[in-house]
Amino acid sequence: MLLFGTAGVPISSKKRDTISGIVTCRELGLDCMEIEFVRGVRMGVEMAKKVREVAIKENIKLSVHAPYFINLNSSEKSKVEMSKKRIIDSAKIGAICNAKDIVFHPAYYGNKSKKEVYSVVKREIEDILSRVEDDVILRPETTGKPSQFGTLEEILSLSQELDNVLPCIDFAHIHARYFGRYNTYEEFCEILEKIEKTLGKEALKNMHIHVSGIEYGKKGEKRHLNLKESDFNYKALLKSLKNFKVEGMVISESPNLEGDALLLKKEYENM
Repeated sequence: MLLFGTAGVPISSKKRDTISGIVTCRELGLDCMEIEFVRGVRMGVEMAKKVREVAIKENIKLSVHAPYFINLNSSEKSKVEMSKKRIIDSAKIGAICNAKDIVFHPAYYGNKSKKEVYSVVKREIEDILSRVEDDVILRPETTGKPSQFGTLEEILSLSQELDNVLPCIDFAHIHARYFGRYNTYEEFCEILEKIEKTLGKEALKNMHIHVSGIEYGKKGEKRHLNLKESDFNYKALLKSLKNFKVEGMVISESPNLEGDALLLKKEYENM
């Protein structure tokens, strides 16, 4: 089954806290929500326990997006250690919330070769895995700028080589990173075929997907847009997801959050 939800608390939620967001998702007819720790992990253990209770009661599946301030390839060791701590803290609180999928942007290339950076990122993720619960799934995300580590191939290789690592596929980021490519039904199918070939059919049954409109330029991603205000071909994407029988979570990162989450869900169900 494919679940649709928002990146964080829906805009229409009267209160801006996670519990209110979960309840609002249910009231809207959505199925899931990604908890946004993007500015820092500011939820305590007791609140996380309450979040878990409400999410189970409302039947809303949760995931977590770790803070943006992560660079596992920083030349400063202190920044690498802080980056790892942010992911570990996200995983610990996320697990209490019953959100076992931890999404993060892994690194920047800096002055190193892609091969060197891959080795560094892999090593640091292995260390993180040794320090989190066994059932936590780390989900490095495909990124939207050529300066960022996170091509589809890099993320799939990490997922293939490391246990408890699976991709977060941000289709808008891939579209922006390659300056408008990967926007047809055939190209979306190409991505899904690559996932299936690398990780097996079971990976398509446990996907974590980001979707939004996107503005891009010579350096890739600029900003997220609402789907109908962008060139992103979301109908072709949904068709490919349906035909490949993809299961998991589809998270709307558009500025209108639940507007596009509901648009995607309705369009998908009408196919």
